[in-house]
Amino acid sequence: MTTRPEPTPPATPAALMAQFRDRLHGGDLDGLVGLYEPAAVFEPEPGRTVHGHVEIRAALAALMALSPRMVVRPQQVLEAGDVALVVNNWTMAGTAPDGTPVARDGRSADVLRRQPDGSWKVLIDRP
Repeated sequence: MTTRPEPTPPATPAALMAQFRDRLHGGDLDGLVGLYEPAAVFEPEPGRTVHGHVEIRAALAALMALSPRMVVRPQQVLEAGDVALVVNNWTMAGTAPDGTPVARDGRSADVLRRQPDGSWKVLIDRP
């Protein structure tokens, strides 16, 4: 049995965004949830927010069920000490469980916070 090496914690906000995409494509739900702070907030769809790892895991599992492929184009990263605002344009294509193609796009605004070890985690995720 081979095990996947643990990815290096994201050292920059841009690295975190790249890891999100890679973990999503790789089907790594635990790794995706690990990119969020324990008390993070995520808006999986307009008008609905989820809080904390348990709810975020459920929302991300629903997203992963689409077998999505995502393209993320960073537009702006603003850092102020240990907090960063990351704005991305993104597109996603996947397949619903009934076989229907799914296509979405948007502009995300994510607030990240530097952790004591120097890595970054998501505090607020609004795709």
